[in-house]
Amino acid sequence: MGAGGRLWLPAAPGPGLGLLPPGARLGAATAAADRQRTGGRAGVSVGRVWKGHRVTSRTASAPLIVGIGGTTRPGSTSERTLVKALAAAEALGARTRLFGGAILTRIPIYDPTTADRSPELQDLLDGVRQADGVIIATPGYHGSVSGVVKNALDALEGVRGDARPYLDGRAVGCIVTADGWQAGGTALASLRTIVHALRGWPTPLGVTFNPSASPLFDAAGELCNVRDGEMLAMLAGQVVGFARMKQALAEPA
Repeated sequence: MGAGGRLWLPAAPGPGLGLLPPGARLGAATAAADRQRTGGRAGVSVGRVWKGHRVTSRTASAPLIVGIGGTTRPGSTSERTLVKALAAAEALGARTRLFGGAILTRIPIYDPTTADRSPELQDLLDGVRQADGVIIATPGYHGSVSGVVKNALDALEGVRGDARPYLDGRAVGCIVTADGWQAGGTALASLRTIVHALRGWPTPLGVTFNPSASPLFDAAGELCNVRDGEMLAMLAGQVVGFARMKQALAEPA
């Protein structure tokens, strides 16, 4: 357990672990402003329009990192940590796309006997198809992930028949916020198990936050503890780094 009552999985800083480069910022103000402008619409990114999609202003070769998370409550703690992680991915050169609570709560309850193609679900499936990496943030509810997040992950059955099914071949960063360390730990283990079932690669670092132990965000929407930002940046760096390795392997010799 670290300063201020925070808990994180230990990982030593080093090359490729994704700490922000000197002078880089997490870009939280940009992320928050973008969400306010767009009203939390489906697939909102923390950047500008690029070739018809709301993604960050990077080149087409930059890896696309998709964020999935949030709750029924606008501006939830879990979604705010997800936005911070995506901003950290941007600072490392990635494009990002956010599927927050505003879109996840409009996805119908998963039913394997139907082929629902609501606009919100189709947006999510298309986003995951294009993703080079994924970051998922969930609250910890009674020892596991929330129903909203689990329903979205169950809905990825819609990409089962793809050449790259589910989360296959993608690194997946896992973030949990919970009012209690036990709930955070069990929810993180549950989320990592779900990612394995979806053929994803959970990053070595998983991050949990316990807002009941000490405040997570200040009145300006910034993280109170610098170390928390470093942990989210490290997690984002592992997702982006894995995506770049996969891209390099796919390039012709």
